[in-house]
Amino acid sequence: MPRSGTIRKVGRNVTSWRLRTRSLELGRRTLVMGVVNITPDSFSDGGEFLDPEAAVGHALKLLDEGADILDLGAESTRPGSKAGGAADSPQAPLVSAEEEQTRLLPVVEGILRARPEAILSVDTYKAATARAALTAGAEIVNDVSGFAWEPALAQVCAEFRAGLVLMHTRGRPEEWGGQPTLTPGELLAEVRRGLSASLAAAAAAGIPPEAVVLDPGYGFGKRFDENYALLASQQELLALGRPLAAGVSRKSFLGRTLAPLYGGDAPLTARENASLAALTAAILRGASIVRVHAIRPAVEAARIADEIVTAGGSVSQR
Repeated sequence: MPRSGTIRKVGRNVTSWRLRTRSLELGRRTLVMGVVNITPDSFSDGGEFLDPEAAVGHALKLLDEGADILDLGAESTRPGSKAGGAADSPQAPLVSAEEEQTRLLPVVEGILRARPEAILSVDTYKAATARAALTAGAEIVNDVSGFAWEPALAQVCAEFRAGLVLMHTRGRPEEWGGQPTLTPGELLAEVRRGLSASLAAAAAAGIPPEAVVLDPGYGFGKRFDENYALLASQQELLALGRPLAAGVSRKSFLGRTLAPLYGGDAPLTARENASLAALTAAILRGASIVRVHAIRPAVEAARIADEIVTAGGSVSQR
């Protein structure tokens, strides 16, 4: 590891991300992925866009504000949720594939009717839902489990030649509160191992590397301070050879850090400035895509961060 004060290149390379019907350039500028939660219980805006018409309207607004990609989710993976269990197991998810599709597909179809050029990602780990969404016109599958929760998803993605975001997750949401604390080195090694396993699963299914983006999974089974250690060393994950996405928007570790200013964890409505700070750090640590709730501020922050990356491609290691 470099000594304190050493200047180190970020190493964000310009590359092509192969999607289902097109390609996107990554690395020259940060792409902004806008979140559309079609759920009653997501941690950020659960219930606000459960109605398909409201969800489509919100999605179009995000596009107008500068979102490059829309990420549509119809099952919450917030801490403590039942997401991730097999349908026939005691940990079966509360949201079945059928219910997930009932929520999701009208929104996919409505967005593409209004904006046929829109690039849609579907946030799911279920093979059946991915198949339905890709058939309806989605380009990307964003699997928070990195093929760990439903391995059959890999074959569906290979069949459709979908773009992929494969995230690292430590266990299932209901297990996160009991995860052991890790040192920064242990956490980085665990994330690296998990993402390597996801890449191997993709390769075994016949998915080419150029279809895959990796996500460290901030907040997904990482304790509060662990997220900062992971963010500080995020650029080390570029050694896996794939571009990185980062989702830090409104996460609980940001609210916990702001607690002294609010007499308790900062509420979601007070986390936007912190989200922009963490987003900027993620870009300076090599992220090519940021997943956010508020688009316009993120677009502006990413533009400034990109100028720094372009000017020097380096950040100071602490």
